[in-house]
Amino acid sequence: MINLNKEQYEASQALQGAVMVLAGAGSGKTRVLTQRIANLIDSGVYPHNILAITFTNKAATEMKNRLSATCDVRGMTICTIHSMCSRILREDADKLGYSKNFTIYDSTDSKRVLKKVAKKLISDSDTADKVVASAEVTISKTKNEGIDLEDYLTSSGVATDHYGELIVAVAKEYRQQLLSSDSMDFDDLLYNVYCLFKDFPEILQKYRNRYKYVSIDEFQDTNTVQYKIFRQIAGEDGNIFVVGDDDQSIYGWRGAQADNMHKFRKDYKDVKVFYLEQNYRSTKKILTAANNLIKKNDNRFDKTLWTDNSDGVRVESYTAMDEADEARYCLQQISALRTRGYKYSDFAILMRINAISRSFEQECMSYGVPFKVFGGFKFFERKEIKDVVSYLRLVVNPHDNEAFLRAISTRKGIGDTSIAKLTAYAEQNGKTLLESLDGIEDAGVFTKNIAFKFSDFFQKIKILAGMTAQYPLEKVASQAVVFSGITQELRTEEDRSRAENLNEFCLSAAEFAENNPDAGLLEFLESISLKSDLDEMDESDYVSIATIHSAKGLEWKVVFVVGMDEGIFPGNRALLDVAQMQEERRLAYVATTRACERLFVTHTSSRFLYGNRQYTTQSRFFTDIAGEPQRVQRYDEDGVPMFDIPVRSDKIVANRASVSQFTSSFTSSASSSIVRPTANKDAGNLRVGQKVMHQTYGEGMILNLSNGNADVVFVSVGKKVLNLKYAPLTPLD
Repeated sequence: MINLNKEQYEASQALQGAVMVLAGAGSGKTRVLTQRIANLIDSGVYPHNILAITFTNKAATEMKNRLSATCDVRGMTICTIHSMCSRILREDADKLGYSKNFTIYDSTDSKRVLKKVAKKLISDSDTADKVVASAEVTISKTKNEGIDLEDYLTSSGVATDHYGELIVAVAKEYRQQLLSSDSMDFDDLLYNVYCLFKDFPEILQKYRNRYKYVSIDEFQDTNTVQYKIFRQIAGEDGNIFVVGDDDQSIYGWRGAQADNMHKFRKDYKDVKVFYLEQNYRSTKKILTAANNLIKKNDNRFDKTLWTDNSDGVRVESYTAMDEADEARYCLQQISALRTRGYKYSDFAILMRINAISRSFEQECMSYGVPFKVFGGFKFFERKEIKDVVSYLRLVVNPHDNEAFLRAISTRKGIGDTSIAKLTAYAEQNGKTLLESLDGIEDAGVFTKNIAFKFSDFFQKIKILAGMTAQYPLEKVASQAVVFSGITQELRTEEDRSRAENLNEFCLSAAEFAENNPDAGLLEFLESISLKSDLDEMDESDYVSIATIHSAKGLEWKVVFVVGMDEGIFPGNRALLDVAQMQEERRLAYVATTRACERLFVTHTSSRFLYGNRQYTTQSRFFTDIAGEPQRVQRYDEDGVPMFDIPVRSDKIVANRASVSQFTSSFTSSASSSIVRPTANKDAGNLRVGQKVMHQTYGEGMILNLSNGNADVVFVSVGKKVLNLKYAPLTPLD
């Protein structure tokens, strides 16, 4: 048995009934979960009767490897929720009108279908775009909450005007298009399993009989329909074990419900609850910063991380001039720490949005530092990869019209007019686009040249289909690359890059076949559909540049949390929404607790983003993590801070010369606007939530008051951080 502390041991011994483990960051939750499964095996439970749901494929693989070292895992199901649902639907999707070879659409495919549907139903392009955005939200909401689309559209009053009627029409037609193409989107994988269990009790009973012990990791990131599925499988009195941390619930934007942990405690009256608060990852100073940050959220389970680890070094903070200075500072720290024995793989640069990654990538290249970016554009989302995959999708699912349109677009000489004519011909004859090509040369619909091109494409898909039964997977993938014609002309550096990516794609097919000898093309395509950023991480020596969402569940010795500017982290949309602000704070907590030994937080005095350079203020989270630094502050006539300069001390900041140069140039250019405003006599009477009037910005509302400053959101200009001593604010109530 692995070493467990008292709380871990007690949780791992709770083998029957409903069990909830509230596991803080770095508290060894995976150790508890795997040990409990091993204990189940030791107690006589068959591996076949155990279901373990993890958050990523990478986590599932790690769990299998850990368990394989201690017990027999043959027959055990360890996978992500989407993988589990896909397996279930491959067996019983016919009950819902799909074949077992259905295609899984990613978000790009889904949006393309929605846009085509809207274009078909709505003549005005601006209205169509707005309806697509609204329909997308409506469709996802109903599926993630396990609500029937028809019932929702009827009860919610969506169709109360012409615009609402258009949303309804597009949503219904989108559903029909997916069904006729024998395809599901990601949300369908979950919703359709929920419907399958709800409408076919015998199928639900089959899985209840099999999965008598259900374990769920990262439970705080489940959405409503996932919770319903787990409840269906486990039943009211089943053996269900959930592990999570409500302080790390960061996927509300895709339907995750942090409140599911509270709901679980209410739904299972006899639930056993265990708290894991001892942290094995971080130093005391890092945990102090993390606890100070998260304690400002309310409606959370009361827990405080502690550790027997060393105090460690202090949390470092840096206010950069701009994004280039910020990136330079981080790379200088990495370079310095490398001389103390750190490897590149010990470092992570984490950010709220991938839009600010460019300066860090450039600086890494300037320093010759190896790096990988996660949370941005994924390998399998590259155009050339998706083009080739569309050929393989057609082999598996001839009804997939989206795959057809993508694949045929790689053929020279076939334009939009010919495609539109073929689409009309297919609809007239009640056939799919691919089926309509069978005998097209004799149909007399197209010119001889165009008909030949269509027929040639049809024959190539037939050849690929025939190869799947005779040749290895990588050979089929390589032939699809040849048929696509993408690598025939290598004239530019971009062409060569695409060819290298396609070569890597064929290697990935070979690797999949080697690791899954009993799997075929269908399983390979499914693995591509369900891949996440984390699956591309490996053990190589490189600096990770990642969004915080993609860094979930990982750890590094040294972490830089960058871009901590108000309006970026937290984002603007969270400033007037309490729930969103709490999730932003949880996201900052997740970033902070990725660090084992050293933590750096940075923000900039100005940043070029989305086409504009703007002066910025430090995030509220920056102060919560690093404390309030002493500053020399300059204000304009409206009481707005112009920029921050750290007070000179024995701790010389990096790039002091460049900071001084920037300061002098800024001061000289802005000196004409520096004034000595009179003190604000109303400063002591202001409170959070109060409406105020500013002589320049007009009406606003106070969001926060701290250290002599006020965060105020104005109707005219959005959010401003004002110094109360000088800002001309007048209370309105």
